[in-house]
Amino acid sequence: MTLTELRYIVTLAQEQHFGHAAERCHVSQPTLSVGVKKLEDELGVLIFERSKSAVRLTPVGEGIVAQAQKVLEQAQGIRELAQAGKNQLTAPLKVGAIYTVGPYLFPHLIPQLHRVAPQMPLYIEENFTHVLRDKLRNGELDAVIIALPFNEADVLTLPLYDEPFCALMPSGHPWTARETIDTALLNDKSLLLLGEGHCFRDQVLEACPTLSKNSDSRHTTVESSSLETIRHMVASGLGVSILPLSAVHSHHYAPGVIEVRPLTPPAPFRTVAIAWRASFPRPKAIEILADSIRLCSVVPNRTEQPT
Repeated sequence: MTLTELRYIVTLAQEQHFGHAAERCHVSQPTLSVGVKKLEDELGVLIFERSKSAVRLTPVGEGIVAQAQKVLEQAQGIRELAQAGKNQLTAPLKVGAIYTVGPYLFPHLIPQLHRVAPQMPLYIEENFTHVLRDKLRNGELDAVIIALPFNEADVLTLPLYDEPFCALMPSGHPWTARETIDTALLNDKSLLLLGEGHCFRDQVLEACPTLSKNSDSRHTTVESSSLETIRHMVASGLGVSILPLSAVHSHHYAPGVIEVRPLTPPAPFRTVAIAWRASFPRPKAIEILADSIRLCSVVPNRTEQPT
């Protein structure tokens, strides 16, 4: 039994004439007759009552043709689904980002994606790297925006941009007289850090080896859950902090509240990247996402191949 044979019997039932049905099916009359007879032989029943003047459905044939019509409609639905699937920018895209990237990227990324892929619904989420890793692995997220290194089996990564770290301090702080801040100075002052679980915290501690060794000392006086809270603490005069460049100027303080200084070269930085499952079937959506992130980032972009 084939879809072609089902189409033959449905068309013949509508036309009640072998010649007319053959024309509609774009086949010869003998081809259509053979197809109908083959199906009847397979089913072991007569679908049509034939005479020299007419072709009529038998009682059992009426039920068979009705069911055949449903099958053909369902087959067409499958074709339509497949056709829609060829457009990789129509299905929802589920994107996650680490807490220290999402708040500064998503407000710019979402409208950009809506411009270049207006038919692609978006789901966004912010979370810790290890949570994003798990959700990417089990399919809850299609792509994640993280800081390298990010090593996971069967997952591709594409570096997007390198983001330098900057020092943030109250405007009255003595360090404001400096053009750059040496990371060694951070060991002698109160440093406001993100709490455990944030990869950016680990990157800051790695940039300041002495701090890493003495992470429980009096120098780390406050551990916050967000960069926004840390920035407010700096503005309140509670200490200094290290922030990624994208988070430095995302505020609405009056002039003279906080000051920003670059770190002394070679300044530490992080590499922001996109990661997705190697088996993800919509590479065009990943390409559009990566291009949009590059366009929205506030720092120079990188051009590399996925790894």
